[in-house]
Amino acid sequence: MPSFRALPPSLMRQGGRPRPDDPDARRIHVPVARAMVDCGVYCDGNRLPGKYTHAAALDKVHQIEAEGRPAFVWIGLHEPDEHQMQAVADVFGLHELAVEDAVHAHQRPKLERYDTMLFLVLKTVKYVDHESIANVREIVETGEIMIFVGPDFVVTVRHGEHGGLAGVRKRLEATPASLRLGPYSVMHAIADSVVDTYLDVTDLIETDIDAMEEDIFSPRPLTDIETIYLLKREVVELRRAVSPLATDLERIGTHHDDLVDVEIRRYMRDVLDHTIKAADRIASFDELLSSLVQAALGKVAMQQNVDMRKISAWVAIAAVPTAMAGIYGMNFDNMPELHWTWGYPAVLLVMVTVCLLLYRTFRHNHWL
Repeated sequence: MPSFRALPPSLMRQGGRPRPDDPDARRIHVPVARAMVDCGVYCDGNRLPGKYTHAAALDKVHQIEAEGRPAFVWIGLHEPDEHQMQAVADVFGLHELAVEDAVHAHQRPKLERYDTMLFLVLKTVKYVDHESIANVREIVETGEIMIFVGPDFVVTVRHGEHGGLAGVRKRLEATPASLRLGPYSVMHAIADSVVDTYLDVTDLIETDIDAMEEDIFSPRPLTDIETIYLLKREVVELRRAVSPLATDLERIGTHHDDLVDVEIRRYMRDVLDHTIKAADRIASFDELLSSLVQAALGKVAMQQNVDMRKISAWVAIAAVPTAMAGIYGMNFDNMPELHWTWGYPAVLLVMVTVCLLLYRTFRHNHWL
């Protein structure tokens, strides 16, 4: 067994892992156990008691298979580094390209096949609770789950603080009939759980869009277009997480029937239906938000026209006394009423009368 020296506190980040920005951390190998969330061996639909390392778990599976009984191991990892992921890949024979994707993350949803192994990438989403859209910078958080599925193993790699698989594992262990279908039953359960969150998030986003639509078409003059763009950006991000998955899930039933049991393929078709439903809803949200943007811009333009009419009306009213004061301020001696006793009050009276007539006219025409 290789020995690992303890890291000084200055090199450690939360969770006991080295800080990735420290050059010394690259030379220190952190055990796989630091990134391992859970590791279980399953036989005949039941989890065997005991704790295993990833290598010991696979050895146990091989022993059980040598006895003629089906078994598989499910190991869950959270944000492993290159060394940790490579150690797991060496034991389970994972392809180096898929391993690279699992370490660096930021992958689009996809399904790839490497000989007798499938590699599925799922985008996880989480709705950020908020009281008002105007007070948040993010509505949907995204993460990733990579699933390696082989004949006798499942390796899941999760990136992000949400989308934990403890609940999925617990539900599966409570239904041995599902686990008896083999490793691909785990893939189905995870995909089903992730896709269900798509539908839940779209329901919550629909509430935000309804509130935004009501605000735009309300009689209030002010419209915050930035919140519409924020919501549209989140819908676009959600669309990128969901839409590409439908094509890849469809391929499970058509291109990989030699690997996936017929019963699992039936279940995956249900997941595909939910994915298509979520993708259709997201596409409709995108179109609706585009319409709301146009409506908001039209409302802003209308408000600008109203403001310009008010400004023009007040300018027209102010032009009357300005013009008359300018005429009588030219200081010529032979101007009418210049030396008349009632000239000054008469000019003021004319100014006020004309301004009142203009004000009444503009008010009648709804310019003021």
